[in-house]
Amino acid sequence: MAAGTSRKIYAASARSHTRRANKSSGLTLPSGFFPAVLLLLLAGLVAWGYQAIQPPPPKICGSSDGPPVTASRIQLRDGRHLAYQERGVSKDVAKIKVVFIHGFDVCRLDDVIATYTSPELVEELGIYFVSYDRPGYGESDPHPSRTVKSQALDIEELADQLGLGTKFYLIGYSLGGQIGWGCLKYIPHRLAGVTLLTPASNYWWPGFPSNLSTEALYKQPTCDYWSLRVAHYVPWLTHWWNTQNWFPSLGATRPHVLCREEREVMAKLIAKGASHRVIFHEYVRPQGRYESLHRDLNLGFGTWEFDPVEMENPFTGEEVYVHLWQGDEDTLVPATLQRYIAERHSSWIRYHELTGSGHYFPHVDGMADTIVKTMVNGKQ
Repeated sequence: MAAGTSRKIYAASARSHTRRANKSSGLTLPSGFFPAVLLLLLAGLVAWGYQAIQPPPPKICGSSDGPPVTASRIQLRDGRHLAYQERGVSKDVAKIKVVFIHGFDVCRLDDVIATYTSPELVEELGIYFVSYDRPGYGESDPHPSRTVKSQALDIEELADQLGLGTKFYLIGYSLGGQIGWGCLKYIPHRLAGVTLLTPASNYWWPGFPSNLSTEALYKQPTCDYWSLRVAHYVPWLTHWWNTQNWFPSLGATRPHVLCREEREVMAKLIAKGASHRVIFHEYVRPQGRYESLHRDLNLGFGTWEFDPVEMENPFTGEEVYVHLWQGDEDTLVPATLQRYIAERHSSWIRYHELTGSGHYFPHVDGMADTIVKTMVNGKQ
């Protein structure tokens, strides 16, 4: 019998066979596995982002899960409600009827002119004041599709339902003053006179020289600068931007940006317990921040259907006067933009610039009387 052939197996060869065996027995991922995982992660991220930018549903006043209705309200033609507050003399005997439009992050209770006008002047002139909650504020129903025009028509319908007559006076403060431009555009035939108290300017109104509006916007605090840009360019991000904690968001009344007079006024209000941040806060946004503050930003600083800078005189042939008041040290609403508008409309706007005054000048002692007397006396 022939002897068997001997075969040497070297260590290196053994290791090679072992590696091939291990390699063939390992886990093999299916084709396209990693792209599928990435797609799922992307879909999850998009879903999370979508949920993050969605505002919570409003808590409608008077609904089963909403705050109670405590204010006087009217129902508009479209079914919405507007809450209002009346002050001064009875409208049945009033000689002068005034609709007051509140500003940003306040409500009908913050009618500074009715609050600070002396009782003697109110009686002497026979002044009736009505202030109302703008849509989404206080106890007025939200209005998701509101426009500059719809807000003017809300005021007209409020006046009609309260029986204020064919004409009434209008006073708008801050962002409420901005709505005054809409009233001048859409309901001038109802206005006996208009007073705009440091009305907020939209930095993107086309009539402003770009260098002027850009410079004014850059002077805003960083938190406000970015919040306003978000409201203008990507309004669907406004709620997320102003509720997140990663980047600076809106902080319009932070003390470090106020001028000396503004700080003094705020200190006096707080000392008296009359600051809207102390007293009125719970009444301002019971239906949610989005329906009040954030929609306000989107409309006020979005794209308007007309440009107040380019407006024609709405009172041609009539003796109706528009008074624009502005503090030269206002850190919230730049005086430079008001001066430009006033100069463009010098034939029909009376411009009153207050030296050393800021955004809260209507709270200064005696100022409300001066504003009311000027409104009633027209040209003076």
